[in-house]
Amino acid sequence: MIRKITFNELRKIKDSLPDGSIHQIASEMNLEVETVRNYFGGANYKKGKCVGIHMEPGPNGGVVLLDDTTILDKAQEILAAR
Repeated sequence: MIRKITFNELRKIKDSLPDGSIHQIASEMNLEVETVRNYFGGANYKKGKCVGIHMEPGPNGGVVLLDDTTILDKAQEILAAR
């Protein structure tokens, strides 16, 4: 199921993560660190990949459609455990 979130909401989640969380998510999911960063709005496709996000311009940084929420779910688990 596709999930819709604003870009600003997605960035707020990323910015709220404790230090090292991006590396932790990458390690646990067997992904490149840059792939996880790209999920949260980064754009380093030489080292990382795009993983199921589609951005559309609009208010609040635009809308992000997530085909796969696994990375977002993991980030929210980390935040909930704080």
